[in-house]
Amino acid sequence: MNYTFEAIGVIRSPYREKFGIPRQPSLVSAARVTLELLPPYNHPDCVRGLADFSHVWVHFVFHETLARGWQPLVRPPRLGGNAKVGVFASRSTHRPNPLGLSLVELISIQTDHGVTLELAGADLLDGTPVLDIKPYIPFVEARPDARGGFVDGPPPQLNVAWSDHARRQLAELAPPPRFAELVEQVLAQDPRPAYQDDPLRIYGVMLYCYNVRFAVDGENALVLEIQRQNQN
Repeated sequence: MNYTFEAIGVIRSPYREKFGIPRQPSLVSAARVTLELLPPYNHPDCVRGLADFSHVWVHFVFHETLARGWQPLVRPPRLGGNAKVGVFASRSTHRPNPLGLSLVELISIQTDHGVTLELAGADLLDGTPVLDIKPYIPFVEARPDARGGFVDGPPPQLNVAWSDHARRQLAELAPPPRFAELVEQVLAQDPRPAYQDDPLRIYGVMLYCYNVRFAVDGENALVLEIQRQNQN
């Protein structure tokens, strides 16, 4: 059977590329995104009562990975990038149907001009199409006794420091609010592929219009510089 779905909204996010996005929601609380509802779903009646909930489920499309298709076995980063599990035992973006599900905090709802939701702790790429929103109901969906398989607890964290040069740039560039906190939380998750561990390699992660260049040595990440990029 074939089904057709229509996007109800689109995500506006500081994450401008896949590299750097946390591998699960809620790991980077400083990541604020907006969900702009599209006509005809941008009527205030569609979100009446939603503000009474603190968190929502966002159903979305992995639109940037469609072309790569899927495989029955994947290599989860939590297993070092070598061990394989079945695609349905993973949160891989490469799935038979490229659907994602994120639990995010609902900060506010604006209905002055259409409908816009402000969300926190999101792991969503800028431009992500959203298919549905559902309220999170704690008494049925919070199960502290559930088994987490190979994902047993949060991932290890890197210690993040700033070079003097990067701190000066941070003051001069005047980036969006909580930008330094966002950088530190993103890098603490260690966005590098599991197979890369070269202390001399310099990486770059795009946040808003800034390319944050950093290096990792052992359990320590160092922010080297911040490069403002021209926006398209």
